[in-house]
Amino acid sequence: MNQIVSKTISDSDVLKKEFTLFYSLCKRMFDIVISFIALVVLLPVILLFALIVMIETPGSPFFLQERLGQSGRPFTIMKLRSMYSDAEKNGAQWAVKNDSRVTRVGKLIRQTRIDELPQLWNVLKGDMSIVGPRPERAVFIEEFQKTLPSFSQRLAVKPGLTGWAQINGGYELTPAEKLELDLYYIQHTNIRFDVKIMIKTLRVIVTGDGSR
Repeated sequence: MNQIVSKTISDSDVLKKEFTLFYSLCKRMFDIVISFIALVVLLPVILLFALIVMIETPGSPFFLQERLGQSGRPFTIMKLRSMYSDAEKNGAQWAVKNDSRVTRVGKLIRQTRIDELPQLWNVLKGDMSIVGPRPERAVFIEEFQKTLPSFSQRLAVKPGLTGWAQINGGYELTPAEKLELDLYYIQHTNIRFDVKIMIKTLRVIVTGDGSR
């Protein structure tokens, strides 16, 4: 009897590993195809708003910043700049509602998520995925770890351009709420769930829910 139980558990583990590998391969292929097509189609939009950003405020139209990816691996994220160039002259700050550091065009591109489009390059490179927890800075992860010891568990998967937390409150969420939603995604991740998140992301883009 013990041998039968052990074999059943062993077979179950093998199937789980095979499913995880299959899902990971499918997700990576999907990320490559979607990010490549989206970059080609949306490049004129990115360049147009990059020009508008430069016209409104001095400085580079693109914002580069180090974030932590899967397993804590650092990478450089690329976004359209939505804040003034000296936004963090007083140190790292968490974005707040009606943030005075956000420019006029910045409010528009943050609301419509246009500022996130350059991250498609990060997806194509493999730093990120289309769907996953929001990539966070090391300084904030260290800060949140003090009161939320499991916050770093978000690093178990690749960060995403969109995700379960992003479409259920985004910047409006507290770190604890964000963690709860991200861990739920990690524990229930599958192709169907990813598709559901992407469809809901379109609604968020139209309504501007959760932007700051």
